[in-house]
Amino acid sequence: MFGACAAVLFAAAYVGPMGASLLPAQAEEPHTVTLYAEGLGDTQAVSTTGEKQAPDLQRSSYNVYVKPKPTPTPTPSATRDSGSSAGDGGGSSGPLFYTGGGAPAEWMAAAGISESDMGYVDYIVSRESGWNPNATNRSSGACGLVQALPCSKVPGNGYDPVDNLRWATGYATGRYGSWEGAYAFWTSNHWW
Repeated sequence: MFGACAAVLFAAAYVGPMGASLLPAQAEEPHTVTLYAEGLGDTQAVSTTGEKQAPDLQRSSYNVYVKPKPTPTPTPSATRDSGSSAGDGGGSSGPLFYTGGGAPAEWMAAAGISESDMGYVDYIVSRESGWNPNATNRSSGACGLVQALPCSKVPGNGYDPVDNLRWATGYATGRYGSWEGAYAFWTSNHWW
């Protein structure tokens, strides 16, 4: 019994003052302050007659410009028609662009180009396509790294860098004797 009374008195002593302090706060009306109203007291007004003037604040005195995000450029992807539509003769919808990875040195090595010829190949390909496997000359239809003309000459896919470089090796050795000969012709004529 004594313990129960002590607990009740302790709770009353502890909660009582706190409850009494909350009552006046609840009795007051909540007061909303906006940034506009709060900033009004901080404004300054200039008077040439020495009289204090009420500030004139305009809420619509500024404009906000949001720079639009650029529309991303779509990247071409290799697609094949699963069937043919009427009137197209069963042909494909367009070229099969290269979407794989790799680097020029890897492509040259995979195409069987010797390290001693890689400098000549790099010079020619840098000027023909900038090492873009999907480069296409819109007027002539030349395609790929070495701008094979027509693109259909390349066995496999003219836009595949390894297929394109394999074909170019045969072209360079067949027409100019070597990649060095192709390089010498390109530097003199700016085409090959």
